Parts: sequence; structure tokens; C-alpha cells
Amino acid sequence: MALEDESAEIKLAVDLIMLLENNDVEPALALAALEIVKKDYQRKYRRQEEKPLG
Repeated sequence: MALEDESAEIKLAVDLIMLLENNDVEPALALAALEIVKKDYQRKYRRQEEKPLG
């Protein structure tokens, strides 16, 4: 299966992995940064879910 046939989540994950690897980011640093990103996006997602429709 080609990458263009994959879901948006897989495509984004591959892009992020390539960005980290191409910049020689150490695994521990990448994981710490991704945890920060995860928390930030969880907050954004919760705020989005709380918005009233219409």
C-alpha cells in the first residue's frame, strides 16, 4: 500500500518522523517535545468540543 493511500493520521505521523530524523533529534528529546505537543492539542480539542453549535 502506497503512502498516498494511507489515512491522514499516518501521513502526518510519517511527516513528523521524517522531520525529526532529518534533523537528528534525539529520541528522548523528541518524546519530551511530543508530550508537550500532545497536551497542547488535547487542550485545543477539549475547547473545540465545548463550543456550542451554530
